Amino acid sequence: MVRKAKGTRFRNGLLLLLGLLLLGASALAAAAWWWLQQPLPLTAPAVELSIEAGTTPREVAQGWVDAGVQTDARLLYEWFRWSGQARRIRAGSYAVETGVTPRQLLDKIVQGDEQLESVRLIEGWTLRQFRAELAKAPRLKPATAQLSEAELMAALGAPGVGGEGRFFPDTYRYSRGVSDLQVLKRAHQAMQRRLDSAWAERAADTPLKSAEQALILASIVEKETGLPADRGLVAGVFVNRLRIGMPLQTDPTVIYGLGEAFDGNLRKRDLLADTPYNTYTRAGLPPTPIAMPGLASLRAAVAPQPTKALYFVARGDGSSVFSETLADHNRAVNQYQRGAR
Repeated sequence: MVRKAKGTRFRNGLLLLLGLLLLGASALAAAAWWWLQQPLPLTAPAVELSIEAGTTPREVAQGWVDAGVQTDARLLYEWFRWSGQARRIRAGSYAVETGVTPRQLLDKIVQGDEQLESVRLIEGWTLRQFRAELAKAPRLKPATAQLSEAELMAALGAPGVGGEGRFFPDTYRYSRGVSDLQVLKRAHQAMQRRLDSAWAERAADTPLKSAEQALILASIVEKETGLPADRGLVAGVFVNRLRIGMPLQTDPTVIYGLGEAFDGNLRKRDLLADTPYNTYTRAGLPPTPIAMPGLASLRAAVAPQPTKALYFVARGDGSSVFSETLADHNRAVNQYQRGAR
């Protein structure tokens, strides 16, 4: 009878212990569930973290705490691990705001919901203007600031290639903290794709001999076009001149050749001074592009609007008057440039 009583007490004690353990586990699970739904205290209205490729989940958890998420880094790490998504955390720049829960924080870095900045690079800008704009871009590391043009192109995998015209003008979004080299790499690759695509669609009778020449002409068309609707005719005039060996006689190439010496006033002596970029004194295309052309100018250069015009002059409202003969052109110049009627 004594043994039976002892056995009963042992079983009852074991059941009680198991019950307490289950109760404790349930309470722990309930506490964990509650914690996952609660806003995390932050040291500021918004806390930011840049996660580099190769960062471990434990380091990510500690990084959030160091950045200003007021919780135990071990709790965050265990949540990442327990969720089964720790290995799906993506590199990038992130920001969380007041009210974010542990569940929402993990969702953000797993889904790659980054905090991005943007920089706009404009059609017709030169490489110098592109680089100046990148230098002002928010939270972009200036990795190329001290590089020469030649060093920059080598870093982009294009040694010996000039940088002018090689970057596609567009709005580029980027993760906070990345280098300007990454943005330039995307712009360089984008231009190469657009140029290849445009060249593949070139008119059968184009006088252009290569995609390089198409890029150069497109840069001139970009600088000479005031009204988008005129772009195809502007390109047509230059293509007609190239066909007959007539100088392009375009001011933007002369201005480009003057570089920083240009003070905003193009003088007659500038048009007469022979340089590789003076298309008044030299027939054919200049040696390099003079700006970054957009897609419309690339397409116009390789497949211009059919026209017999050899001349055009700005009206003063952005549009141009196109003429087939020099006499008609001179009349247009007198009317729109000199004010004669």
